[in-house]
Amino acid sequence: MGGVRGIVLDSSVLLPSADDEVIGDAGLCSGAEFLLRKLRYSSIPIGISHEQGLSSSKECLLKEVAKTYLCTIFCLLPQDDISSEVSRIWEGKDGRLIHVVSWCREDLSQKKNGSHVLKVIVGSAEREASSNSGYAVTAEMLSISINKLQELPLLVCSMNIKAAGEEAMAVGYVMKPSREEDFAKRGSFPLCPTQNGLIFLPLNYDLPISSQLQLVDAILHKATDEILAVDMTSPSELSDKVTFTRNLQELQRYVECQTDCCIIDPFNNIFPILDRMKIQQILMGLETLNTDGRCRIRAPSFFKVDSFDDPNLEQRLAEAKLRLPSIVKPQVACGVSDAHSMAIVFKVDHYKDLNVPLPAVVQEYVDHSSLIYKFYALGGKVFHAVKKSIPNSDTLMNLAAEKGLKPLHFDSLKSLPVSKEQLNVDNHKLDLELVKDAADWLRRALDLTIFGFDVVIQEGSGDHVIVDVNYLPSFKEVPDDTAIPAFWDALKEKIVSRKNQKEETS
Repeated sequence: MGGVRGIVLDSSVLLPSADDEVIGDAGLCSGAEFLLRKLRYSSIPIGISHEQGLSSSKECLLKEVAKTYLCTIFCLLPQDDISSEVSRIWEGKDGRLIHVVSWCREDLSQKKNGSHVLKVIVGSAEREASSNSGYAVTAEMLSISINKLQELPLLVCSMNIKAAGEEAMAVGYVMKPSREEDFAKRGSFPLCPTQNGLIFLPLNYDLPISSQLQLVDAILHKATDEILAVDMTSPSELSDKVTFTRNLQELQRYVECQTDCCIIDPFNNIFPILDRMKIQQILMGLETLNTDGRCRIRAPSFFKVDSFDDPNLEQRLAEAKLRLPSIVKPQVACGVSDAHSMAIVFKVDHYKDLNVPLPAVVQEYVDHSSLIYKFYALGGKVFHAVKKSIPNSDTLMNLAAEKGLKPLHFDSLKSLPVSKEQLNVDNHKLDLELVKDAADWLRRALDLTIFGFDVVIQEGSGDHVIVDVNYLPSFKEVPDDTAIPAFWDALKEKIVSRKNQKEETS
């Protein structure tokens, strides 16, 4: 039995009957929008079927849905063979076709289709659905029931795992919708096997997590998307300073019990990324990579401040070998709304007026010809892109002089004051091998599979300065045909490595 060759959603599971819940103004059944979002970039052909005689308003809605979610419309007659109709458009596909219908239309049947079409009946809460958490489907089965439409990805994942054989590995993933879509539309999360045998399953907090984890070999998460609060003033361990959403806390509890599941990456490993002070301290270890006769790679000079009214602030600047201007960043690096609220300060007596969350990190401002090198480490592979950055300090001071050299406040995600000059990469000579050595060093120091970091090259000295580190970046500057296979390889290598380690210790 092959995997899933395509999915056709009958209008009965998309358009509500009188008793169904309607979501907003969309006019779709409960769970339909969720499912369509998950299937849109799944690399499995998706269709919508309906019978002739549908009202014009419903037909228009289905056409709009099909356009939005990249579906094919099939208008079927009772005597039509759905498999033949689909084959005319979706050519060259092996495996089974899934036809999803509502329980109230389970008698809907076109011409007898045979075992290559599996009818999935979406039942009401009172209806007995498949009790097998693995959604086991045999070649002889012509139909299977599920309680909720949102369960369909689990069924598809289960069928594709079985069809792909022992080499297949399933990766459950969870992150905020906007980030998920950014990854998915690049083809990162297919529900059918990748070239190296990975199958991606979107985890759903509205379904029992335990049954979903039974299907997957690994969990890819962006836990920083689910932070409610970070209290850097607490004397507790960093892991206790972070409050996650109830959903992520539930996932953490199940993961602790599911010892066979590989976490990419362990929650404890991402905590240093949340703390700019901790990251600065880790980056100081880069000095071990420096040798005579080549550029240095280093962290910027820095110190922590708990109050901008500190009377010894000027002395502390001198002790840290910091000159003005300096850049001030919240100690919390991500996960909360004001983590990217920063300021560039030109005069010591202006620190007291800063609107930057405390505690904060005062960091060296490095003149770097308005160029920043964004590096992405995907497993053992390292990629980079060059982007415009903040102008040199003399340019900033000339701009700020018009306003009495008052601090320049900005949000680094939204209003970064980048240079208007054209990029000129000839201004610096990037030592790529040095930065790749630093990427390897960081991978070992942080024990992360996929991370990013920003490098600026200091004018005059040529020092390569790492000014930021982040977890699971989008690496959108790297072409998809290069980045996505490297992303899959990084995940596969991590899963295999984890399994080998467990076998060696058992």
